[in-house]
Amino acid sequence: MKYTLNPELPLVGLLVLDFSQYLAGPSCALRLADLGADVVKVERPNGGDQCRSLMLANQTLDSDSALFHTINRRKRSFAADLKQPSDLARVRALVAQADVMIHNFRPGVMQRLGLDYDSVAELNPRIVYGAVTGYGEAGPWRDKPGQDLLVQSLSGLAWLSGNAGEEGNQPPVPAGVSVIDVITGAHLVQGILAALLRRSTSGRGGRVDVSLLESAIDLQFEPFTAFLNSDRSQPERTAQNHASVHGAAPYGIYRTQDGFMALAMTPMDQLAALIQSPALAQLAADRTQWFNQRNALKAQLQHDLLQHGTAHWLELLEREDIWCANVLDWPQLTAHPAFEALEMTQTIRSASGATLQTTRCPIRLDGQRLTSEQGAPALGADTQAIARQYALP
Repeated sequence: MKYTLNPELPLVGLLVLDFSQYLAGPSCALRLADLGADVVKVERPNGGDQCRSLMLANQTLDSDSALFHTINRRKRSFAADLKQPSDLARVRALVAQADVMIHNFRPGVMQRLGLDYDSVAELNPRIVYGAVTGYGEAGPWRDKPGQDLLVQSLSGLAWLSGNAGEEGNQPPVPAGVSVIDVITGAHLVQGILAALLRRSTSGRGGRVDVSLLESAIDLQFEPFTAFLNSDRSQPERTAQNHASVHGAAPYGIYRTQDGFMALAMTPMDQLAALIQSPALAQLAADRTQWFNQRNALKAQLQHDLLQHGTAHWLELLEREDIWCANVLDWPQLTAHPAFEALEMTQTIRSASGATLQTTRCPIRLDGQRLTSEQGAPALGADTQAIARQYALP
């Protein structure tokens, strides 16, 4: 496939070397590619990025997983065995010309290869070096596998979801997407762009480090700050309709006669009046108890909302500017005009011409959506072209 760049994108002219695998590092490199950077994915010749074989709903494109294609579109592939001196010499020659380098090897691996930050900075003082680890460079978890579900569990995030019932708490509930990988990749993008901005005035590169655990803790900054400034006991989840450990009633998702609806920050006395519930109005009379008595308030509200369907309640509440919403599944979402207006999907094309529909970059620049039909590269497909372009040995 012919490699093309939109000359109006802000990162055109930057060379990014992506040594990372799976999601966190590659998602960072993807966003830099979306913004115009030339992202070269450095992969081992035998198998490449292990994400190539990590199946998403058993879907493949040109023998690689659909997941690999979604997270590695708009990149080029350079095959190199970093344990072979000749290949390593070529990679070092590429590093000497790069603007950004990204990896997510466990601590110590890049030092053994001679591609740690100090070694790379000697080759190229202007390079911005981005590293992703699971738990940082030090501490007792330093060498544990950094994986999204494991970090959700270790960081306490999984304990923020799920109801706390009378017969004991429900098990911890993890997020249904790889939220820690994605937010860590976003943090790495922020750090890299900041370092590039500094380089534009100082001329020097720098090192950007992120970890899955630090990003997971930062993601929880709102409830975690309250925890730090309390008696440090684990916050309690509500017995039903739970959505926030520190949210007062009615914050949560409720079953209606024919579906579900979400209610956010809303005055309980106003809500009771609108849905004409004397029982709820009595419970909600004392505003100071909307948090402490949230289990009782939510239980009564759930009872009331079962009397009618979702459309009835939305029509009633939305005209009074109550913060509420339908709870859609993906078939409902994608059929809705609001989804169509976003134009949030795009079709990417592999070198063979096979196509895959996926999401686009969520950023708009100068009012323009950022899309590209260029799919992920075949393993090593661009090795020779890159070698000629950068005069590698």
